[in-house]
Amino acid sequence: MTERAIRREAVSDQLFSLLEERILNGVLPPGGALTAERELAAEFGVNRHAVREAVKRLQQARLVEVSQGGRTRVLDWRTSAGLDLVLQASAGARVPPALAGLQRDALEMRACIGADAARLCAERCSAEQAAEITAAAAAFGRIGPDLAALGAADIAWWRLVVTGSGNLAYLLAFNSLVGGALPVGEVPPAHRADELLDVTAHLRLAELIAAGEAAAAERAARELLSRAVPSPAAEAAPGPEATPSAAAGRGAAK
Repeated sequence: MTERAIRREAVSDQLFSLLEERILNGVLPPGGALTAERELAAEFGVNRHAVREAVKRLQQARLVEVSQGGRTRVLDWRTSAGLDLVLQASAGARVPPALAGLQRDALEMRACIGADAARLCAERCSAEQAAEITAAAAAFGRIGPDLAALGAADIAWWRLVVTGSGNLAYLLAFNSLVGGALPVGEVPPAHRADELLDVTAHLRLAELIAAGEAAAAERAARELLSRAVPSPAAEAAPGPEATPSAAAGRGAAK
């Protein structure tokens, strides 16, 4: 049942990752008892203190429940776990098969948060914030077709929009999305070329926010951000990546 050998350093962390994989992949099914502490210690050749530390982390992640009497029951992570599970999985050496669609799902989450943040920003932002957003969009348009530079400027611009929404939860989620805590941060800029190179869409969204047109801003933001979300067909049979030369004319043509 052991997938890989335990290294001698950070034993409890390694054991936690192995048990987490077994739970996520259904090897340890919901409602069943977690493998006994002494059996885990014997299987991996570790001391019981390391096992207890790993189980404690599983409990904190809401993957198991320790009942009175010491019995540890596996929970259904789809109904008990939170976003901290995503953060742990994306930080690991490999993503369990149960979370294989995590990058696409995080990009969908990004589009939803961004669209609603744009709506709220149009409703709530001050005149000074609207002017800053408009100026940043104009500066974004002068950068040119370099995707890395556009990616950095895009993050800075969206931070202004999310801050202008006045929603602290959205701002913290944005920090996780762009800071690499969620797998959106690992998407190569070339995969977002269609979104990043559309200068006209950024300028239009800034204008809608400044004009207080909340519903239109929401639609425009969702359309823009959804371009980075891969379709099921694209995931099954990916085509050639977009290139600056192929997409550079899009913004100017609109």
